Amino acid sequence: MHKPGDVILGGLFEVHYTSIFPKLTFTSEPNQLSCQGFDPPGFRHAMTMAFAIGEINKNADLLPNVTLGYSLYDNCATLVIGFSAALSLASGQEERFLLQGTCLSTPPVLGIVGDSFSTFSIATSDVIGLFRLPIVSYFATCSCLSDRQRFPSFFRTIPSDAFQVNAMVQILNRFSWTWAGLLVSDDDYGLHVTRSFQSDLALYSGGCLAYTEILPWGDNPAELKRIVNVMKKSTARVVIVFAHQIHMIHELNNVTGLQWIASEAWTSAAVLQTPHLMPYLGGTLGIAIRRGEIPGLRDFLLKLHPVSENSENSFQVRQFWEHTFKCRFAPPPSGWVEAGGAICTGQEDLETVQTEFLDVSNLRPEYNIYKAVYALAYALHELLQCEPGRGPFSNHSCATVQTLEPWQFMYYLEKVNFTTSFGDEVSFDENGDVLPIYDIMNWQWLPDGGIKVQNVGEVKKSALKGEELTLHEDKIYWNFVSKKPPRSVCSESCPPGTRMARKKGEPECCFDCVLCSEGMFSNETDSTECISCPEDFWSSPQRDLCVPKKTEFLSYHEPLGICLTAISLLGAFICAVVLAIFIHHRSTPMVRANNSELSFLLLVSLKLCFLCSLLFIGRPRLWTCQLRHAAFGISFVLCVSCILVKTMVVLAVFKASKPGGGASLKWFGAVQQRGTVLVLTSVQAAICTAWLVSASPVPHKNTQYHNDKIVYECVVGSTIGFAVLLGYIGLLALLSFLLAFLARNLPDNFNEAKLITFSMLIFCAVWVAFVPAYISSPGKYADAVEVFAILTSSFGLLLALFGPKCYIILFKPERNTKKAIMSRGTTKNMIN
Repeated sequence: MHKPGDVILGGLFEVHYTSIFPKLTFTSEPNQLSCQGFDPPGFRHAMTMAFAIGEINKNADLLPNVTLGYSLYDNCATLVIGFSAALSLASGQEERFLLQGTCLSTPPVLGIVGDSFSTFSIATSDVIGLFRLPIVSYFATCSCLSDRQRFPSFFRTIPSDAFQVNAMVQILNRFSWTWAGLLVSDDDYGLHVTRSFQSDLALYSGGCLAYTEILPWGDNPAELKRIVNVMKKSTARVVIVFAHQIHMIHELNNVTGLQWIASEAWTSAAVLQTPHLMPYLGGTLGIAIRRGEIPGLRDFLLKLHPVSENSENSFQVRQFWEHTFKCRFAPPPSGWVEAGGAICTGQEDLETVQTEFLDVSNLRPEYNIYKAVYALAYALHELLQCEPGRGPFSNHSCATVQTLEPWQFMYYLEKVNFTTSFGDEVSFDENGDVLPIYDIMNWQWLPDGGIKVQNVGEVKKSALKGEELTLHEDKIYWNFVSKKPPRSVCSESCPPGTRMARKKGEPECCFDCVLCSEGMFSNETDSTECISCPEDFWSSPQRDLCVPKKTEFLSYHEPLGICLTAISLLGAFICAVVLAIFIHHRSTPMVRANNSELSFLLLVSLKLCFLCSLLFIGRPRLWTCQLRHAAFGISFVLCVSCILVKTMVVLAVFKASKPGGGASLKWFGAVQQRGTVLVLTSVQAAICTAWLVSASPVPHKNTQYHNDKIVYECVVGSTIGFAVLLGYIGLLALLSFLLAFLARNLPDNFNEAKLITFSMLIFCAVWVAFVPAYISSPGKYADAVEVFAILTSSFGLLLALFGPKCYIILFKPERNTKKAIMSRGTTKNMIN
């Protein structure tokens, strides 16, 4: 279809959806190929361009004194025809330059609107781009066409598939659909989508594809059956289809229970919106080209008439007329009338017929065509507004229509920026892509059986806010019994307390939920890893948070601590009672024998031994850690020193009773006894002081014994210091034991040496057993072992040394005489 003008704009449209190539032989004459299958929407696309050009020509403010013409070609949905048409549009440029516009030749073609297919646009732009002739597509969405190096003159008024893919990923993310199938057409449109979809889906939503299938062109029942079986066996309830409407007609084969997501190529396909297909396609969510309004278009379409059109264009209008009214212009094909076919008269009225050709309520591709024509017109307008000497080219020159180079026109086209009457801004970025915006449509099956394609949102990109998804979920129709969005996940979300463990050999979103290890937690859904708890915390049983670790120490509130405390206080009380008994009977021979002052001091030291065990109970603090071992060491040295001095006094007394032994007593007077005890205790005090100064015991949080507990303990600081402290006590105890053992058979009715021997035997046995038990006991049990050793040895000394004496004082007072004590005999007979 052609219309003359000062400047010509080319157009490539799909007016027929199939073509038949003639069979060529060496002897036959070449026949012209024929296009078949008239496509009313495609014809409306071409007429929209004709309408836009007519509207521009009537606009006195846009391109004044310049008349636009057009040259529109039908690509018949065939690559070779569309490519040939594009070359025909571009080939007139050489003649134009030769004639300089002075002859009645073909006017220059400044730009081409089209093509509708991505594959066709790629092939055409590869060649036309060499001449820098602008091509503005209204329907080619392949992201590959944004490659400015390969396609320098390609522009489009429809968003790239890269944006459409991202829009679909946002929808998947909105409904938490992480497991989906992908069907694509076997062309550039589908294959480029496959690559970008796989990467974007994993990057932005954490989802993955259950399967990716390529839909074949033409009739291939075996392959289609295989694809349908894949869909039925898959657990993915969401299927994304980047294909054409013809694929969907072939693909549907009783595939129910799926949520379809449609690309812009078939979202608005009326041929699929039928009661027969709605059980399968109802509820479809689709990405649709932005809907626009073109005032006056319907009136323009109604004026089309096969008689009033010029002879050059009447052929296409006649085809439209025949298709719309199911008639034929004379002469009709042979047998047409006999078969009941009607003859077209030209008097038919378009107003009386139901045809989608006149439906302008849902203008989407047409709106893009409208914007493409105006973009070319505004670019030409700016070019003609250039003032000589102030132009953008060399020497500030301007371009004219007669001398125009294609790259000069591209300069203005790249800078186009205008707003349509519908309120949409049109401009191109550095890749020739328009500012993207899509409508989101929902196929709704109404209760009365009607079908409605409802706008339920939009997704757009702005310079300030980036990509925005607006979705009105309350308006969406879900074709499921629950009337709610379906679940489409390979694996259910991992709750807090677990982490995702990917299944071997399966996509990333197929995983097992593994409980976090002890001491680790995850507080988010679908955590990829568990986090270690801080040092003083431990994971809860559910592993979803960290709780403070239980603290363990020998407490006053637990049974073991209570028992030890009670025993300690009992021992101290018994010492106090014995001390009171001794004070009360201090004038009796039993108390006065062998230095009563040492006995009082020994009882006080034993009481301190009982009480120092309390420092080992309770939460360790710095002062208790420093004091416990010092108090323990000094108290026991004081106790053992008194026993040692007592033993030495016993030996000195019996030695003095022999002839010539009186001199030995002068070394064991009361002053010497006190001095010896003081000196021996001072040595231990010096050891403790050196230990505390050099490496003081400190409280320590021990996490080695139990992972989920903090054991509070006192570390000794210096093992050598602790060993010297114990060794000094052991040395004095051993010396006391040996001296008492030597004096055990000395004659006396009450020989205290035997009691000392027995008490030291108990003392040494307890502390020899203490060392391995202490080393092998963890945490609070080490403190319990030490307390037990202190109490056991203290009770042993108390009972062994003072038990018999208290028995005599309280129950055998007749034996508490100097004569009874000094008389010959054994202790056993005395007690009995």
